[in-house]
Amino acid sequence: MKSLAALLLFCLAFVLGSVATVQAEEVSPAPSVSTPAPAPAPSIAPGTDPATATRAWLDTVPPDKRAKSNAYFEGGYWLILWNFLLGAAIAIFLLNSRISARMRDFAERTTRFKAMQVAIYAIGYLLLTSLLSFPLLVYERFFREHKYGLATQTFGAWFSEQLTGLAVGLVGTTILLIALFAVFRRAPRMWWLWGAAVVGFFLAVGVMIAPLYIEPLFNKYKPLSDARINESILVMARANQIPVTQVFEVDASRQTNRISANVAGFLGTTRIALNDNLLKRCTLPEIRSVMAHEMGHYVLNHITKLLINFTLVALVSFALAKIFFEAAVRRWGGRWDVRGIADPAGLPLLAVIFAAISFVLTPVNNTITRVAEVEADAFGLNTAREPDGFAQVALKLGEYRKLDPTPVEEFVFFDHPSGRARIRMAMDWKAANLPAGGAE
Repeated sequence: MKSLAALLLFCLAFVLGSVATVQAEEVSPAPSVSTPAPAPAPSIAPGTDPATATRAWLDTVPPDKRAKSNAYFEGGYWLILWNFLLGAAIAIFLLNSRISARMRDFAERTTRFKAMQVAIYAIGYLLLTSLLSFPLLVYERFFREHKYGLATQTFGAWFSEQLTGLAVGLVGTTILLIALFAVFRRAPRMWWLWGAAVVGFFLAVGVMIAPLYIEPLFNKYKPLSDARINESILVMARANQIPVTQVFEVDASRQTNRISANVAGFLGTTRIALNDNLLKRCTLPEIRSVMAHEMGHYVLNHITKLLINFTLVALVSFALAKIFFEAAVRRWGGRWDVRGIADPAGLPLLAVIFAAISFVLTPVNNTITRVAEVEADAFGLNTAREPDGFAQVALKLGEYRKLDPTPVEEFVFFDHPSGRARIRMAMDWKAANLPAGGAE
C-alpha cells in the first residue's frame, strides 16, 4: 500500500499502526530462549572520552558489513523518490485517461446513495492502484529484502500477507474516504479544516485498535515464556507505573531477522511486546535497553504527542492541498471531468497533491519521530542503566541502517537517531559515572 497515492499513504499508514507501535526499529519461536553470548566489545580504557569510545564501538563493524548496510539504507533514499514518482504517474494516468471519471460514473449508476458511491469508487481505485504499483512493491518489500539478507519469508507467504494487508486497507481506507467525502460535501469551503480533524480522529482510532485487531492478523502473540527476561522487563514497567502485567512475544522471525519491540496502544489497550529475534540474538542487558527505550515512549506520552504532531502536519497538508486542488480543477477539471472536491473522481488529484506535500515534508516528518526516539533513548539509558548493551543493540540495528551518516543525511532521511548518535549518547551517559546495571 506504500506506493499508493499519498493521501492514502499519509492517512492509512498511520491509522494502521505506524504511530501506534512507535517501534524501536525495525520476525516458530522456541518454547524457551537461552541468552546468547555477548558480542565482543571494544577494549576501552577507563576514562576514555566519549568521542573516542564511540569511534571504538563503530570500528568493531567490519568494512564489508558497513558497506552492505550503507548500500541498503542509501537505496532507501531513491525508493522515496521512485514511490513518489510512481504514485504521481498513476494519479495523472487515471485523470488524463478519464478512468477515474468513468469509475465515478459507474458508482453513480449503481446507487444513488453518496456514501455507497464513494465506497464503490474507493474499492475500485484501491484495487487498480495496488495492481499498478505492485511491481515496485514486490521489488522493495520482497526481492530487495532477500538480497540484503533481511527477509525470511517465501514468496507465497509474503504474497499472502500482502493480500491480508490489502483487505485491511480496503476496509480501513474505504471507511476513511466515506468520512472525508461526507465532510467535503457538507463543508465545501472549510473541508480542509474538517478533513484534518477526520484524519486526526482516524489516527487515534488506529492507535487503539491496531494492537488488538490488526497486528494479530500478521503475527502470533503469546506470553513470554522466559521467566527471567519477563520479570526483568516487568520490574522496569512497575517502576515506571506502566499498567501491564504480562509481556508478549511475537513470532516475527518467520518474516524477518530484524530485532524489534514496542509498547503499543493507549486508553486501555497498552501492551508490551518484543519479537523473537530480540530474544534469539540479544543478551539480557541488550533486551533491557531496548525495552526500557520502548517504555520511554509510554511514560513520556509520545503516542499522544505524535498524534497531535501528525494531526497538525495533516492540517497544514490539507490547507496546502485546498489551494493546489482548487487551482488544478479550475485549469484542468474539464479535461479530467472532475467537478470539485466532493467528486470522488478528483481523488487521484488530491492524492498526487498529498504525495508532493509528503515528499517535501519528509525531513519534517522524520524529525518529529526522531526527536521522540532521542527522548526515549535517554529514558531507556536512565532506566535500564545498560550503556554497553545499548551500544551493542545500536550496532545490530546498523545491519540495515547507516551507522555513521552525514548530518544532512540524518536530518533528512533518518526517523531514528543514527547508530553513531546512539552510541555517543550511551558513552556520554557512561562517562557521567552513573551506576550501571549488572553485566551478563
